[in-house]
Amino acid sequence: MGPYDSGGFLHEMRDVRRETEGPGLLERVLDIALGAGEQILAVYRSDFAVSKKDDDSPLTQADLAAHRHILAALKALTPDLPVLSEEESALPWSARRSWQRYWLVDPLDGTREFVKRNGEFTVNIALVEAGRPVLGVVHAPALEQTFAAAQGAGAFRVRGAARERLATRRVPVPPVYVVSRSHQDESLQRLLAKAPRHDAVSRGSSLKFCLVAEGAADFYPRTGPTSEWDTAAGQCVVEQAGGAVWRLPQRTPLAYNEKESLLNPSFAVVGDPAHDWSAVMP
Repeated sequence: MGPYDSGGFLHEMRDVRRETEGPGLLERVLDIALGAGEQILAVYRSDFAVSKKDDDSPLTQADLAAHRHILAALKALTPDLPVLSEEESALPWSARRSWQRYWLVDPLDGTREFVKRNGEFTVNIALVEAGRPVLGVVHAPALEQTFAAAQGAGAFRVRGAARERLATRRVPVPPVYVVSRSHQDESLQRLLAKAPRHDAVSRGSSLKFCLVAEGAADFYPRTGPTSEWDTAAGQCVVEQAGGAVWRLPQRTPLAYNEKESLLNPSFAVVGDPAHDWSAVMP
């Protein structure tokens, strides 16, 4: 896999959306994510305070600063598209059930990792069309890593103007499973205990998706609760790299804005959809 200059990348982007916005859309979203990352790092390097949301999950000024930055930037970029963000998610089903195209955002995914100061937190921005993520950016500001993808253009690791194409891999022996660093429940432990021999690593936030997309891991099972903004950007990166994100037990693609609840079902991320996963996903 070699670097891709920005000109070649933008050429491929011409097939992503209509001519009026396609070629520059992903580049603009990358800029927005990087700007949000700067807002987050300014707080990360300070003596920040932590409060609690209604569900007892942590909230910092970094979450709010990134949310405000992304919301303003996306509304300026695409004023006709609605934005659903974790920090502004109290929209009733009646208001969003007719959305066919919208932005789905987690301004700071992995706040627990942010509080622990281990760097494994991300900015997630996805464009959803007809229930599927067609553009996604996952930016890890503390790790200086950014992953971007768009339907028809593939998935890339982004470093400045250079783009390194990402591709999932065929499953090796033993495969590598990636699990959540901070969210593991009994269902997941039972699944892993029954699984064939494998190596396991843990990551925070949507970096788990990116580990599969870049061919460093093969399987990411998630049985605990997640919300739609946690997964959409990472799903786009995985799918455009050649993998799949399946809701369980149906093994159909994880979909968005199909119901009142914004909670995802259990799902699995696989790098090689053609592999026989029946031993770990009966």
